Amino acid sequence: MPARSLPLLTPLPRAFYDRPTATVAEDLLGRLLVYARDGVRRVGRIVETEAYLGAPDRASHSARGPTPRNQVMFGPPGYAYVYLVYGMHHCLNVVTEAPGRGAAVLLRALEPIHGLEAARMQGPALLCRALGIDRSDNGRDLVSADFFVAAWGAAPREPVVRRPRIGVDYAGAWARRLLRFYLRGNPYVSRP
Repeated sequence: MPARSLPLLTPLPRAFYDRPTATVAEDLLGRLLVYARDGVRRVGRIVETEAYLGAPDRASHSARGPTPRNQVMFGPPGYAYVYLVYGMHHCLNVVTEAPGRGAAVLLRALEPIHGLEAARMQGPALLCRALGIDRSDNGRDLVSADFFVAAWGAAPREPVVRRPRIGVDYAGAWARRLLRFYLRGNPYVSRP
């Protein structure tokens, strides 16, 4: 979609995020993530997500309760939880459900729409690098003017695939749950 044909993009309401995490993870597919920094606006279509269901989910950062790192996950829905993995890669999550649940959706891959034409975004670290997202974005409100998921873009054309999450083998039975969602046949998915 060329930049000149972008529709007016407005943020999803907070109520969108205040629902069961797996539902939000699937409903984010096909929507547009909008991020503006230093006057540069970047837009990507969400094509892959993973749901982390809160304290009982052994793969979730919140499995052992609140810590300084994951505190944002236990706050209200519709905020960004950004963390550093391996000491060098940032990952972006969207906080879901009621405060205290510790639930979030990891954004795994984007299809470039505007300002990202040459960027690789097939994986959470590449996604954050392409957009310029880092820990300074942790706790940012996703119902804002410069960092949000757009209300435009529902009902993706492609069928949704459900698979186990990636890289959570340590979580026992939770590793086998079908909590990864992606758009079938989309070339920007990290691992089809």
